[in-house]
Amino acid sequence: MKIRDNYTCPLEIAHDIIKGKWKAIILFQLQYGNTSLSKLQQDIEGINQKMLLQQLKELQEFGLVGKHNFEGYPLHVEYYLTADRGMKMLKAINIMQEIGVDYMVEHGLTDFLDKKGICYK
Repeated sequence: MKIRDNYTCPLEIAHDIIKGKWKAIILFQLQYGNTSLSKLQQDIEGINQKMLLQQLKELQEFGLVGKHNFEGYPLHVEYYLTADRGMKMLKAINIMQEIGVDYMVEHGLTDFLDKKGICYK
């Protein structure tokens, strides 16, 4: 993903970095620790491997996600949040999650939260 040349404020850059359907969800899942591509794909309902790889690549380019390649066979790769920018962005995403939960509770959408095991009380 290409960053625009002209911005009116820094918030536009942060928005561009995580915009789209999957990036915030990927970062949210990575809060639980290093994980493999297959585990991420399993944990993120509806994402396919091609899209996941593309989004992870972009998150790596922006310094939010890192990647460990382990030697040996079979090939093993793990993805993780970077200590600086990735963890900082996670704070914002967790706040966004809380706002989403609050909205769902206010609008009687708690069945979904119950199904997913998301605490809201």
